Order: sequence, then C-alpha cells, then structure tokens
Amino acid sequence: MITDAAAAVAERYDRFARDEAPGRSALYADWASGVAGSVAVAGILARIPETRRQPPLVFAVTRLLGAPEAPFAVWSAWLLAHADEVVAEASRRSLQTNEPQRCAALLPALSTVAGPIALLELGASAGLCLYPDRYSYRFGGGRDLDPADGESRVVLECDLVGDPPLRMPEIVWRAGIDLAPLDAADPNDRRFLTALVWPGEAGRAARIDAALDIVAADPPLLIAGDASDPAVVHSAAARAPRDATLVVTTPGVLPHIPREGRERLLGALRELDAVWISIDPPGLHRAWRPPVDEATWGGFVLGRDGVPLAAVDPLGASVEWRAGPSPPPG
Repeated sequence: MITDAAAAVAERYDRFARDEAPGRSALYADWASGVAGSVAVAGILARIPETRRQPPLVFAVTRLLGAPEAPFAVWSAWLLAHADEVVAEASRRSLQTNEPQRCAALLPALSTVAGPIALLELGASAGLCLYPDRYSYRFGGGRDLDPADGESRVVLECDLVGDPPLRMPEIVWRAGIDLAPLDAADPNDRRFLTALVWPGEAGRAARIDAALDIVAADPPLLIAGDASDPAVVHSAAARAPRDATLVVTTPGVLPHIPREGRERLLGALRELDAVWISIDPPGLHRAWRPPVDEATWGGFVLGRDGVPLAAVDPLGASVEWRAGPSPPPG
C-alpha cells in the first residue's frame, strides 16, 4: 500500500518527467518516470524532508554518492542498496545550482551602474555569479567582451536581441550570503556543484569547473546566514566599501524563499542605499514597476530596482532587451 507521502513523490516525479526533463536530460526523464511508477522507490524518497525531495537535487545526490548514470532499472537497484545513505545526504543538502552563465543575463543590468561596484549576491552558493568581470562574453547579435587581461577560461555565449548596454563592470568588492555557502576550493563542494548539472547538458560541468578555479584563486567574502532576515542583509551591506556603489543581486534565488520571507527580503532591499538587480519569474512578486504581464512576457524578468529591463533565459542563455536604447550608467 502506498502512503500519502509516497503518492505525493510519485506525482511530483511524474510531473518532472513529463514537463521539465524532456529536451534537457533524457536520463533524468527516464529516472523520474521510473520513480513515479515504483512504490518502493517513491517510498524511499518519501523519507526525505519534503523541501529536499526535488528531482534535480535527489538525482544529483545519488550521482554524488556513486550511482551509475544508467537506465532506471540499474539506478533504482543501486538506490535500494544505498537508501539510508541517500536519505541522509539529501536531507542535509539543498539545490545550490551555481551557474556562471547567469552573468550573461546580469551583465546588461550591471552595465547601467557606474563603477566602482561593491557586489553582494543573495543565495550565492559558491559565489560563481560574483565574478562577472572575470568571464568572457560572446553575445550573438551584439559584441564580444573580455576581461582586461584577455580572454577568460570561462566564455559565456548568449543570444541577444535589442540594444542593451554592454561593458565590463568595475567590481572592487564582492560578497555573498547563503544558508550553507560552498567553498570553491573544497573537493567535495566542487563535486556536488558539478553533480547538480543534469546529464545531457553539454559544456555546463566544464564551465562550472573553470569558474570554480577562478573563484578559488581569489575567494569572495561568503556569509552563512538567512538572506530573508533583514538584519543579515543589512549587516552584510554595512561591510561594503563606502566609496563604491552597492549592487545587490538576486539571480534566481527568490523563488526558493517562502513568500513571507521573500516579502521581508524585498522590504529590506527597499531600505538599503543600493541598486537591486534581479532575475525572477514574471509572476513571482509585485515589485515590478510597471507591472509585468505574466501571460505575455515570455521568459524571466531581468530588473533593476523593480524596473523590468529584459526578458531573459533564467540560466543566461538569452537576453531580449526591452528597456529602449542603452541608458547611460548611473
């Protein structure tokens, strides 16, 4: 007999197999479909706290622990043999996808800010999105950008529509807040971050690995704390140099914060003397000025201080600039 928790797992994984994995990872689609049809496997995953049962997280944890990237029958046999280990590891982990490609979506908004910049990211993971000035950019339909010392080992390709400002930001201080920051120099943390890459996503693991090397060579200030607590955000912001413009970024983190905490965070951001740059689903909150029509917007919203600037791919693969001609930095 299937429990209510296991039934919820089966439903969640069936939805993932049907709506999210196709076109991105055939292996994850196969695993998720198998979970949905297996009472035994769904029962194991039901032992993981509800907030830690997301298919990409659970699948990454199994791969981190040595599960074979093989069809469901092979993977599920491994899972049944390592059930306690998987439940324990998944119960302490969270989705900390740290995709440097997002910097390609952030760059047009950062280009509107006059330097020098003190960059503070909320939900920073290992801090890979704190180094937009250390990566190279190849904007299809736009221009190429490289750091001052030449082409980076991390080259970000992005489809571009429109005429956004594009220039390298001058970043003089960088810091991040995360519930459990990851260390770019720690082998286990590096393995976990690359395990979060879905099988079939060509190039992502190598890009993340190269970005981790850049971060490990010049680590940012990473603060362990809850970014939905205004005191944590204000304390971190107070550490920024006063002769730089403080820019707070929330690239994809707000959907992972419960609504009450998200509202607290948005209130704290309004209180700061800072520029706020975010990448969010269009219907996530009501901070957009003017409001965004969720039904017609298309893509996520790149915004500065609540003003929608562009429709972007959430992981930075494309930017459609909608804010008119390139504004001067300010």
